[in-house]
Amino acid sequence: MRIEEIRALSNEDLAKQLEEAHRELFDLRFRLAIKQLVNHQQVRSVKKKIARLKTLQKERELSAK
Repeated sequence: MRIEEIRALSNEDLAKQLEEAHRELFDLRFRLAIKQLVNHQQVRSVKKKIARLKTLQKERELSAK
């Protein structure tokens, strides 16, 4: 998901996307621990996605003040 697509989301959708990303990261870490994860880059990309979502969430929070 690109930053332009993330910026177009509402606050509720942003929170939902963040929750889904955390769930996906948990699943990937679990699969990594039991040696079923083939592509280890997925963990890194999901972490970056979470960082983008949190950054935008913080920007909106600071601009609202």
